[in-house]
Amino acid sequence: MKVLVYSAKDFEIPFLQRANNGRHQVTYLKEALSLDTVFRSVGHKAISIFSGDDASSIVLETLKGLEVKYIALRSTGYNNVHLKAAEKYKLKVANVPSYSPYAIAEHAVALLLALNRKIIEANRQVRTYNFLQSNLMGFDLKGKTIGIIGTGNIGSVMCKIMHGFGCDIIAYDIHKNTSLKDLYGVIYTDLESLCAHSDIISLHVPLTKQTYDLISKETLALMKPNTVLINTARGAIVHTDALVEALENNKIAAYGADVYEKEKGTFFKDNSVNGIKDERLKKLLTFPNVILTPHQAFITKEAVQNIAQTTVENIDAWANGQKCVNELLPEESITEWD
Repeated sequence: MKVLVYSAKDFEIPFLQRANNGRHQVTYLKEALSLDTVFRSVGHKAISIFSGDDASSIVLETLKGLEVKYIALRSTGYNNVHLKAAEKYKLKVANVPSYSPYAIAEHAVALLLALNRKIIEANRQVRTYNFLQSNLMGFDLKGKTIGIIGTGNIGSVMCKIMHGFGCDIIAYDIHKNTSLKDLYGVIYTDLESLCAHSDIISLHVPLTKQTYDLISKETLALMKPNTVLINTARGAIVHTDALVEALENNKIAAYGADVYEKEKGTFFKDNSVNGIKDERLKKLLTFPNVILTPHQAFITKEAVQNIAQTTVENIDAWANGQKCVNELLPEESITEWD
């Protein structure tokens, strides 16, 4: 099958090539899928896209006209795909439902530790030969209460890691994982109680209609002033304006994230020469108690290998006329297009 890979990154191409092993005729394109680049898919039966690509209704309609049949996501999240439109235009879409929960959870812990122990400030300071310790006070994780919102694959790994630190763990999820209580002493509670009693809150839920702006002005107001909020899930789970207000008024202690509400057009590219236009993002980046990484949590050798393998397996299934187990249904469509 002829496949065009959009948003192909240098570090992932070797993994995709090994996973493909010559089975499909694959072309790699650095540009993201958009109305400007959709016509590059002419002559390809399948395309592969990343979470920052534009798979809106008008783009999908164009893909249908170009006789593309299949879309293989190289991500778990699919809020950038209008699944109802995909069904209308008879485009089959599949994602990578799991690739490495450890990669994401470990990055969440890295953000937490960097914020708590002032690693960025300390590194910057000693590079100017300033070895004072006055502004580098952190706190022990042992004995602190961490609230984990979402206890699926990634959230469960986060429970395991934080249990190792000696934290008390409370959790919120519409689907309770009862084994976590026996394994790590996890106690499930409601969202409001979690926000009110946690010293650390870590987000591990998908972006759905129910989780959009889950961390809002109201939920932020429930948090303690010493709360550290970590988001390696999706940017739109946190209401950015409410977050900025909370940081300005010292309503929470710090924010560490690998995602941002409006990544499209800014993330996954080098803007160092021309700068960015997003004023809210600019404001967020002015806070010394904010660490933002460029959606890199998934970038481990193991995770990228698993993403490549599952992506090719999804394409294999379609090419062989078999049922693709990771195919997404239109009723799973979520907020970005609704």
